[in-house]
Amino acid sequence: QVQLVESGGGLVQAGGSLRLSCAASGTRFSIDVMGWYRQNPGKQRELVAYITSGGSTNYADSVKGRFAISGDNAKNTVYLQMNSLKPEDTAVYYCNAQGVRTIGTWGTQSFGSWGQGTQVTVSS
Repeated sequence: QVQLVESGGGLVQAGGSLRLSCAASGTRFSIDVMGWYRQNPGKQRELVAYITSGGSTNYADSVKGRFAISGDNAKNTVYLQMNSLKPEDTAVYYCNAQGVRTIGTWGTQSFGSWGQGTQVTVSS
């Protein structure tokens, strides 16, 4: 099992910044892509940004130019730097990782894991 632990959420005024971190732990796994999603009550979870193991990134249009995702492959950690925050960025932010685990001697199994979520609240 690959577990994700998030940190860095909190309360900030509009225009401020926050940095989220997400660290993956487990045994015998490799990660292909890590990303951040967000969700508000009664709404679907939406993609914010993701980064591949090769360093390619993708962002939701609503955060382009304000958020930056980065990763540390050696630490299996992904970061989300959020600048110029707006009240509409308020949500629970979830980390996601997808990759492959080694099972037994030769077996492999793809996985997808979610973090527990961290609240980001932006006041106007």
